[in-house]
Amino acid sequence: MSPLPSPQQLRYLIALAEHGHFGRAAAACAVTQSTLSAGLLALERQLDATLIERGTTKRPVFTTLGLEVVERARTALAALDAVVETVAVARDPLAGPLRLGVIPTIGPFLLPRLMPALRRAFPRLRLWLREDQTARLIEQLEAGRLDLLLLALPCDCAGLEMEPVAQDPFLAALPPGHRLAERDAVPAGALAAEPVLLLEDGHCLRAQAVEGCGLPRPASASEGFAATSLHTLVQMVAGGLGITLLPRLAVAGGVLAGTNLIIRPVAAEDPRQPEPGRVIALAWRGRSPRAAEFRALAPTVAEAMGRAGP
Repeated sequence: MSPLPSPQQLRYLIALAEHGHFGRAAAACAVTQSTLSAGLLALERQLDATLIERGTTKRPVFTTLGLEVVERARTALAALDAVVETVAVARDPLAGPLRLGVIPTIGPFLLPRLMPALRRAFPRLRLWLREDQTARLIEQLEAGRLDLLLLALPCDCAGLEMEPVAQDPFLAALPPGHRLAERDAVPAGALAAEPVLLLEDGHCLRAQAVEGCGLPRPASASEGFAATSLHTLVQMVAGGLGITLLPRLAVAGGVLAGTNLIIRPVAAEDPRQPEPGRVIALAWRGRSPRAAEFRALAPTVAEAMGRAGP
């Protein structure tokens, strides 16, 4: 039987694939570049296969087999991590480090209330935070660099386990004097005729607003404008460029501070349907040994979301 690769060799291989540079990969693994190179050469000799083409280019080029081995290595290391997690959870649940990823349309508005609540409820939990867009957070979760995500549904989250936490309805943000401000609620169908400003591509809130409110597919930033944050959207509306849709969580979190914008709820076209919005949820890798832990966090998150209500 051929000798099996060591976890360290697999880490070297994954780091090189992720960083695309021997020096940066070595730094990420806290070893010298010569140590990393020697470990990869030893791995190739053990497997009797070429995983990396070594030519004149400074950037590593993986062979087709090498790319497949990288993916297998990620799966193998995740399985090894699960062994350690299983023991740690049994010994001391909801204690120690937890790497939480959160999207930008949730983090700034919920974390100021959620973090103190988590410290009170789980004093031995050490939370490490990472804010990024949904797709990149999912990549980091699947690669084992994050443990848990706090995101908004619907999203492209196939393969993840979910725990819905709370509804987060959309609110229409309107400049003073806008014709829709005269209504107690804005019908979703009325938005299609308006210049609705949304976040740029890559933010899940954009797709959720388009689908939830029946907006035209090209409903991106009007006249070529693009926003990367809700605060920027608010300033664009305040500047008279259009109207926008904001999650109630963000409005309760103070995103309108310093403006005179008017907020109105958005009503579904069919009164039997719920008001347009998104669902805040926790997400983790399928079959994670910490699933029960993660579900135990949901009530605390829901309570913090409740305090973000109107």
